[in-house]
Amino acid sequence: MTRPYLNREWSNDELKKFAGLFKGDVVNVSAWKDNDKSNCKYSYYFRGCKSYSLTNFKEDYRGFQGEKNEIELDLEKDLREELVEAFDTVFNHTTLEHVYDFQKSFENLCKMTRDTLILVVPWMQEHHPATNKAYLDYWRFSEDAIREMCKRNNIEVLYLSQNKDANNCIYFFLIASKKPNLWRNKIKKN
Repeated sequence: MTRPYLNREWSNDELKKFAGLFKGDVVNVSAWKDNDKSNCKYSYYFRGCKSYSLTNFKEDYRGFQGEKNEIELDLEKDLREELVEAFDTVFNHTTLEHVYDFQKSFENLCKMTRDTLILVVPWMQEHHPATNKAYLDYWRFSEDAIREMCKRNNIEVLYLSQNKDANNCIYFFLIASKKPNLWRNKIKKN
């Protein structure tokens, strides 16, 4: 019998291992309500950071919340100049499978960071039909795809893991950096 959100619990545990390392400006991209689905906000994970922001898609697409430090963002469009390298750490949890132009979206995530990208994407997950027109379910990502996307965007994989529970969805958890030498003694490459 599967437990709902077991994969989410796993990715939350992975994030908890590392979130305290990121002290600068952090953004949760496509955060919606910044909820980890375990009754906690992701902002709590990064409580040692200098600043914490959210981005969301259009308000009429169950997106923009009007929260303090929230930025409206469409990942499939050219990134606004003020968002280029605006954050030390960019965090994105299970969004890329819902945007058709995932390569442009991944490029934008990489452009937004001055240093690190933390990404969670599904590898094996059943199709979940759209509840509205904004959140269609297009893609799944293999380890090879993730590594190639990082390579093409000049960001080095520091850490890449996946949960192993065959009875639930399988996620990949990634930490990548534009400045990998800063992290050599803090994040062990796996």
